Amino acid sequence: MKGSRTPALLAGLAAVLLTASCGIPRSGVIEAGEPASGMAAPDRQSPPPTMTPVYFLHDGEPRPYPREIDGPGDYEGAVRALFDGPATSETPTATTELPRLPATPAVTTVDDDTLSVRLPRGVPPLTRTALTQLACTVAGVPRPPAPRPTAPSGTASFAATTAPTEHPPTPPTVLVHGTGWTTTQPTTSCPDLAVR
Repeated sequence: MKGSRTPALLAGLAAVLLTASCGIPRSGVIEAGEPASGMAAPDRQSPPPTMTPVYFLHDGEPRPYPREIDGPGDYEGAVRALFDGPATSETPTATTELPRLPATPAVTTVDDDTLSVRLPRGVPPLTRTALTQLACTVAGVPRPPAPRPTAPSGTASFAATTAPTEHPPTPPTVLVHGTGWTTTQPTTSCPDLAVR
């Protein structure tokens, strides 16, 4: 007798569960757009660092050693790296005649012809070899692109007749200031600027 009640109880329970869901409205197929396809976009990578040669001495001769700078035209970063001296891994083969500075030198572009390097107070005059190291380092800095000329108003063919822009020239002279002394060194006195 008990066995005959079980199907009836199950049927009643199923009816209660079905009617409990009556508050949920029925819906048809919901459109959600096109399925995903293709390849995922690659992550944007930062540009590679700008490398420049700084000139230390190898057997007494200026040789380029790569250093990272902020970008083309970063003369200040290159001069700072030069005065920091060779890395521990580069010694004892790499040496320098440049002194260790108590403060960062001030580097400014005077004009297209001259780069000024003002050394902290108390630094003695640099040797000719040290000046060559400095001038070669300046000459090796990658140059920034020159600004593009702007088109005069009303000249539609300006872009077609304008020559491509060139890099501004490396300053041919480095002017070094110390306490009570000033000297210059041409950047054309550098041995080999092929390593950039």
